[in-house]
Amino acid sequence: MFGTFALVLVGTGAIIVDDYSGGAVSHLGVSVAFGLIVTAMIYTFGKLSGAHINPAVSIGFLLNKKLNGRDSVGYVTFQLIGAICASLILKLLFVHDRLGATIPSGTALESFVLELIMTFGLMLSILIVSKYLPALTAIAVGAVVGLEAYFGGPTSGASMNPARSIGPALISGNWQHQWIYVVAPIVGAVLAAILFNTILKNPNPLNHEQA
Repeated sequence: MFGTFALVLVGTGAIIVDDYSGGAVSHLGVSVAFGLIVTAMIYTFGKLSGAHINPAVSIGFLLNKKLNGRDSVGYVTFQLIGAICASLILKLLFVHDRLGATIPSGTALESFVLELIMTFGLMLSILIVSKYLPALTAIAVGAVVGLEAYFGGPTSGASMNPARSIGPALISGNWQHQWIYVVAPIVGAVLAAILFNTILKNPNPLNHEQA
């Protein structure tokens, strides 16, 4: 809950401050804020809770059999609570209309496909790095989030996280197209988990002596 709270508070807060300041934070700054807060939360809560701050990722871990059904429901529930609480605080602080809500700038199909692909990449990086290079998980995942936010933000808002979108949508009342930010990330995470389970989970190790 606290991890997702921090993600939404800092990430969408950066969007709000950028609007209020006339672009002082910048799109790059917003992307960096999302990437750094994810890295910080993984370092902070990774050993305690696994740093689950994204319902789509938790569902992917359920499919990957790293979570059971009961735990996954608990994770998703408290992720949503954390996101909603963060948006409530931002609403009290800034009385902002959108609260950093994710809204497509192009067509709904463009945003759906982009969110699916970005979440697929995020989930795959989490699964691979956490298995083979666990010490680098926080840095790698934060980097992926920041890069994808920079790449996809102008088109879809680069949510990749249903809780990150539901919190601002619920408090601001901007529900238009929010189904995209629930369905696409979950589908992307599930596809990544399936790929990892069927192909990448036990690959043949590199033989450096033969290379």
